[in-house]
Amino acid sequence: MPWQVQDAKARFSELLDTSLRDGPQVVTRRGVEIAVLAPIDEWRRLTHSTRPSLKDLLLAPNPRLNIPVPKRGTLRRRPVESR
Repeated sequence: MPWQVQDAKARFSELLDTSLRDGPQVVTRRGVEIAVLAPIDEWRRLTHSTRPSLKDLLLAPNPRLNIPVPKRGTLRRRPVESR
């Protein structure tokens, strides 16, 4: 059941308890889903399963191998004129 913003604000404690008991709760504004209140364990699980952060990449045992580097273009650069 989605929660309208005004209901979520007025009954936040109930929204929080419902989230902890039943899982993530959707908040809507004018019928459009705008936010989700989720238990912290669920949030950590979701954010941990995404792509690694820059910090994680740089602190990896062999960071150079873990960072995807795009191929360089084949365009040639103009020569620099000396003065």
